Amino acid sequence: MIEAAAGRLRGHVRETPILSSPFLDEIAGRRVLVKPECLQHTGSFKFRGAWSAISALGNEDRQRGVIAYSSGNHAQGVAYAAAQHGISSVIVMPSDAPQLKINNTRALGAEVVLYDRANESREEIGEALASERGLTLIRPYDEPQVIAGQGTVGLELARQAAEMDVNEADVLVCCGGGGLTSGIALALEGHAPGLRARPCEPKGFDDVKRSLATGCIQSNNATAGNICDAILTPQPGQITFPILNRLCGPGLSVTEDEAMRAMAQAFLRLKIVLEPGGAVSLASALYRADEIESDAVIVVASGGNADPEVFAKALGFLT
Repeated sequence: MIEAAAGRLRGHVRETPILSSPFLDEIAGRRVLVKPECLQHTGSFKFRGAWSAISALGNEDRQRGVIAYSSGNHAQGVAYAAAQHGISSVIVMPSDAPQLKINNTRALGAEVVLYDRANESREEIGEALASERGLTLIRPYDEPQVIAGQGTVGLELARQAAEMDVNEADVLVCCGGGGLTSGIALALEGHAPGLRARPCEPKGFDDVKRSLATGCIQSNNATAGNICDAILTPQPGQITFPILNRLCGPGLSVTEDEAMRAMAQAFLRLKIVLEPGGAVSLASALYRADEIESDAVIVVASGGNADPEVFAKALGFLT
């Protein structure tokens, strides 16, 4: 399924490069390779899954339009992929999402429906609107075609690592519901078995880490209240968790300050912009070195849609 998605994405998705810096290697105490999905269309890997899901729809379903719920990156990915297919999209977004993400989603042509994430269920809102309007719901992670699209990151990464003679490494992936991590893990299983995916999360919202440690799905007590908004989910998905549990190494978690420091280092050393949720993988590589055994680590920097004031605050960690 991932290879089929890659075929549909060919010519529409950007193949992101592998970046490195001796300064990051020094902090981490090992070779650090960074795959910047912040350079992808709409500023995150989410465009891959969105294009995969929409392009897999039958023509009749596609023409009726699509709906998604998201804090911002899946929202923008679906909105842009829908626009490129010439169809309508409705996006259910939390009212406290970064304003940049809300504005961008509207600018990409989507109808944005805001909700209160502390008191309302995005799943209930999305499913109700889908039923009322005859729209196809594209879930952000618990959706096979979305997982397949995200898995194309792993296909690229496997080939790029082989070209660099990296045959054994931990692959650190920013993780919310697990769509990207499970897709990458599946791709690596088939194409680079010496590379092991490891989910990375913010402390206090490390449901995947705890779920892997116990072997059963664990939930977060809250779904808001952390700067890493892009990866705050209630719990791993029903589809993604069995994949994660079978294929991934132990989870890693970092503090908000460590995510911000990683954003600053990414800008200083690699000249890329990351958002907090897209920087937890790099933060894990830099500040959780004692929890990593491999000589090399590959970091999937998943998104770069940072509000200017958040990014300015992150740069303050350089002083």
